[in-house]
Amino acid sequence: MTTEQAAPAINAWEVAQRQFDLAAERLNLDPGLRAVLREPRRALTVHFPVHMDDGTVEVFTGYRVQHNLGRGPAKGGIRYHQDVSLDEVKALAMWMTWKCAVVGIPYGGGKGGVVVDPKKLSRKELEALTRRFTTEISVLIGPERDIPAPDVNTNAQVMAWMMDTYSMHQGYTVPGVVTGKPISLGGSEGRNEATARGCVFTVVDAARHLGMDLATATVVVQGFGNAGSIAAKLMQDEGSTVIGVSDTGGAITKADGLDIDRVVAWKKEHGTVVGFPGSTTISNAELLELPCDVLIPAALENQITARNAERIRARIIAEAANGPTTPDADDILYKKGVFLIPDILANAGGVTVSYFEWVQDLNRDHWSEAVVNAKLKEIMDRSFAEVIEMARREEVNMRTAAYLVAVQRVADATRMRGLYP
Repeated sequence: MTTEQAAPAINAWEVAQRQFDLAAERLNLDPGLRAVLREPRRALTVHFPVHMDDGTVEVFTGYRVQHNLGRGPAKGGIRYHQDVSLDEVKALAMWMTWKCAVVGIPYGGGKGGVVVDPKKLSRKELEALTRRFTTEISVLIGPERDIPAPDVNTNAQVMAWMMDTYSMHQGYTVPGVVTGKPISLGGSEGRNEATARGCVFTVVDAARHLGMDLATATVVVQGFGNAGSIAAKLMQDEGSTVIGVSDTGGAITKADGLDIDRVVAWKKEHGTVVGFPGSTTISNAELLELPCDVLIPAALENQITARNAERIRARIIAEAANGPTTPDADDILYKKGVFLIPDILANAGGVTVSYFEWVQDLNRDHWSEAVVNAKLKEIMDRSFAEVIEMARREEVNMRTAAYLVAVQRVADATRMRGLYP
């Protein structure tokens, strides 16, 4: 589909460790502590059978990784994707550790995944797979131990099945075992929009910092799933003109702006943004290189690499996806003067509102959407200010600054707790 996909595969776990090493070096971390934080605490691999609709039995592979539990129970999504690997899940778990630390919420990092293309499963098969996978990883998860959430190709329905399965084993309802649930089962108001909303809060902060007027800004969004489509809508609400969006089917652009509500409706009807009336179809690679003020990568890892970073023409990049930019590309973008809001800050709105949901579940409480959004804004604005202050003080890019803030907090917690026994 793009020239990037033909490039050599980039190992997400190697990228995650490299990013950590840069921060650990700068913080002058004790070698022992560094060794502890460089590896996941636990990595569980499961192979489990599922009855398929045609009467056959298929065996699937799944993972649950806990990277660090120094600051609280593990937190992290479950993704269903045919390219899921243990290294990818380890990287995502490590990124979750830093993400929770950078916004100051009391969680460690976890992540899970199943190697499957869910689009090829019936609803019944999807439910059977979810329930069996939940049972397999139930040795690790729990409201005080490890709390899954939705991620790529999983949603509130999948979380409802997970919660129900865990609760059946316990013999009573345990809403706090997962977040991202339907509202009717203890989900939080505002959770569905949280990742995108948090990302847009950081874009507003960055624009203010740079003296950019968002009302005259142009925006490109790569990935038109939950986070991407909502981010596009929210940027439109800020007065910005969204000139390009993409999904797995391809990318579209329109110089005078796309009507996001209409694009959402088109995608719902046709399964892709491609073919939207009045738009021009381009490749995903070309979309990333469109001249714009704000670029929001909201797809998968390793989209901006040393091979295309030089051709990126955005002033602000806000990473709604996890790991879309490689360390080599970071250096190129920084030298070009691109202001990058790193994933562990930009997309931390999702885990922040997941934390709100968990707190509400534990207290059997329910907050209004206005309360949720106000608390989210407060946390995102404060975290952005802390990271930009670190970037100024240490004269580093925003990613390194976010890592310095996060790794220091996790290192402090791990050091204070000490080693058992």
